[in-house]
Amino acid sequence: MGLVDLPREQLERYRSTTPEPADFDAFWAQTLEQSRAHDLDPVLVEVDSGFPHLRSFDVRFSGFDGTRIAAWLHLPRAAEGPLPCVVQYVGYAGGRGLAHQLTLWANAGFAHLVMDTRGQGSSSLPGDTVDPGPTGPSVPGHLTRGIESPHSYYYRRLMTDAVRAVEVAAGLDDVDPARVAVAGHSQGGGLALAAAGLSGGVTAVLADVPFLCDWTRAVEVADEHPYRELRQYLASHRGAEDRVLATLAHFDGVCFARRATAPALISVALLDRVCPPSTVYAAHAAYGGPAVLDVHPYNDHEGGGAHQERRQIGWLRERFG
Repeated sequence: MGLVDLPREQLERYRSTTPEPADFDAFWAQTLEQSRAHDLDPVLVEVDSGFPHLRSFDVRFSGFDGTRIAAWLHLPRAAEGPLPCVVQYVGYAGGRGLAHQLTLWANAGFAHLVMDTRGQGSSSLPGDTVDPGPTGPSVPGHLTRGIESPHSYYYRRLMTDAVRAVEVAAGLDDVDPARVAVAGHSQGGGLALAAAGLSGGVTAVLADVPFLCDWTRAVEVADEHPYRELRQYLASHRGAEDRVLATLAHFDGVCFARRATAPALISVALLDRVCPPSTVYAAHAAYGGPAVLDVHPYNDHEGGGAHQERRQIGWLRERFG
């Protein structure tokens, strides 16, 4: 597999040229205000994950428009709280999984909240949250659902859920609200950037090969799913390009990165055919706080894999103790 994007020296100079919507901040302020009119109302029910060294809970809370969102909370049984917490978001098409599946951060000594992904979760990681939001003609998948307007777009709902999950974590008795990180791979990394840009409660960010960044560039150069869904939509809905890109600009990880100030560890894979490296470089270059970029020159969308997880654990321990 050869070069999939720009040469590395050009990547390091690359900056997004996508215009930021004039109403970006007002749009998100209104969106979050509307959802915060619904009480978070977190409900925790202890479950058996099969790991005796962990306490695990099925969690339900109110996300966008009051929709009840599922999550798992894992706590290391031997640790004394309040604990630093990692809020984890899941990659495209995945849900929160079964109670035993995503427990890395709890095993590393952190409180660990795994947010389900509304309307997704029918791949290797099953989900439990419906998406009752508006839709319209769309390509199979989630990327074009409701794309004709920022107000109906699927990611308005999902990104609001991500912010509300941070608020849930910060309010838990076992969690130190001054030490709440957001983390995710691919779609999860894009949601982590969104939550960091929209929520004042995030104090560290782990965004691994983040999806949902620099949409205009991604549509031009990415030939793999999920971005291919956008190209298929535009091929069918001719003349909709300006309207679609205007919608997507309200959900661009570059815009969220500009507003994020918490220390961040971002990773990029230079042979990534799913999330083009230039889109990740654009988000990193725009980031509003201290941000380290880990580069994996010979990897595709798996990014740093287990090596990056080990790096993230050490990096977060340095900040949270």
